[in-house]
Amino acid sequence: MFKKILIANRGEIAVRVIRACHEMGIAAVAVYSDVDRASLHVRKSDEAYPIGAAAATESYLNIAKILDIAKRSRADAIHPGYGFLSENPRFARACADAGVKFIGPTAAAMEAMGSKTRARQAMEKASIPFVPGTSRGLESFEEAAQVAQHIGYPIMLKAAAGGGGKGMRLVHALDELKSALDAARSEAERSFGDREVYIEKAIVNPRHIEMQILADEHGNTVYLGERECSLQRRHQKVLEEAPSPLVDPDMRRRMGEVAVRVAQAAGYTNAGTVEFLVDQQKNFYFLEMNTRLQVEHPVTELITGFDLVHLQIRVAAGEKLPFRQEEISIRGHAIECRIYAEDPDNNYFPSPGRITLLLAPSGPGIRRDSGMYQGWNVPLDYDPLLGKLIGYGTDRDQVIARLMRALDEYFVGGIKTNISLFRRILSDPEFRAARLDTGFLDRLLERREDKKSDTAAADVAAIAAGIFAALGTSASGSNGAADANSRGQDDNSKWKAASRREALH
Repeated sequence: MFKKILIANRGEIAVRVIRACHEMGIAAVAVYSDVDRASLHVRKSDEAYPIGAAAATESYLNIAKILDIAKRSRADAIHPGYGFLSENPRFARACADAGVKFIGPTAAAMEAMGSKTRARQAMEKASIPFVPGTSRGLESFEEAAQVAQHIGYPIMLKAAAGGGGKGMRLVHALDELKSALDAARSEAERSFGDREVYIEKAIVNPRHIEMQILADEHGNTVYLGERECSLQRRHQKVLEEAPSPLVDPDMRRRMGEVAVRVAQAAGYTNAGTVEFLVDQQKNFYFLEMNTRLQVEHPVTELITGFDLVHLQIRVAAGEKLPFRQEEISIRGHAIECRIYAEDPDNNYFPSPGRITLLLAPSGPGIRRDSGMYQGWNVPLDYDPLLGKLIGYGTDRDQVIARLMRALDEYFVGGIKTNISLFRRILSDPEFRAARLDTGFLDRLLERREDKKSDTAAADVAAIAAGIFAALGTSASGSNGAADANSRGQDDNSKWKAASRREALH
């Protein structure tokens, strides 16, 4: 077993891995950029090393600096978390060349599955069902127009090296294609250093369901059940749950077996996720493989009882999986809410700044994976994910009730967060009935905007009535003041006013 692991990441995932290391008796080494000097992952680590300026290219994406710190700290393994270098085959290969174990798949497996176009080529050879489209990057607008006409609109442009919704554009007609292609290529180059873009047929109102797999270095591969990831905004997951309300045991088995075939075709080891699009007839199609630990891994941990980070480390250390497929069972239900530093009233624009007050929820069935603390300054330089709130229970209804209670307990002062969004989602009748697809959240937000427009006139009337009442009280002179005093200060309480506004909305 490893004696010391360097975590080449930041935020809540770095804290998550550090905790796993400590549970296993392994020393944890943190790296931090200039703006992350006071971050929670630095405080939780056994050793911490500065790595450069705030820009990710000068810090968390700098392979040479990370390997130098691994050597100086005498770390014998590196955990990449997710994002940054977690799906970079050059980094995995550089770790191997430096004699440091990379906790993840091999560079070859990562190359096979990390490029979406190469992955589609491999799946075609393995007879895996996938969404119609191209299996190589587009060379010109003319080629894109020809392919789009052949498979039919709407189509989706996607970055070959992509992930997290970057480099993606939905195109409904030819007149949108040129600008969308240019924008997708530009964003792909900024995000991944690779302009390659390909086309997929856009499936109307699909569900996004992924299957967690785990493979050791002795030829054993298992699937650990699926996650429903259909609630997305701008192609970025917002809420995930396991198991999917759509998937029955037979469908789970069939999807799991396909996911195992995908992993074996790539020679994959360690934790990974095979993603599928599912149409209205419950047909599923291979979408892509994420060659890393996912943000939403806690929901799988809760319904299976397995610690995925522990298993990642054990597999990387050469151990065999401690269970067989038939020994894996699913118990209960789990839902994860991604808590972001963003302003719901300003188009979810990032909201950096100092956390002046933090009231964290707890209680039965509640887990919180977090990278924040009271007094911490949230930087603008990185993804605004602050942490995850995860609920677990015997069934979906119980989990929703527990999360609603936990969200009422959750308060982050000094910055804006999307906590209110989850209250809206979890109380929505369509969500509670599990009538979900990837367009669900957009429709929910549109309904909210419509409601705000409808009530604008009523708000104006209420303000006018308040002004009129205030003027009336002033005009009444001392008697009005005496009446107000006789009622006591309770009626003017800002706390009561706030609670009344909350009740109205």
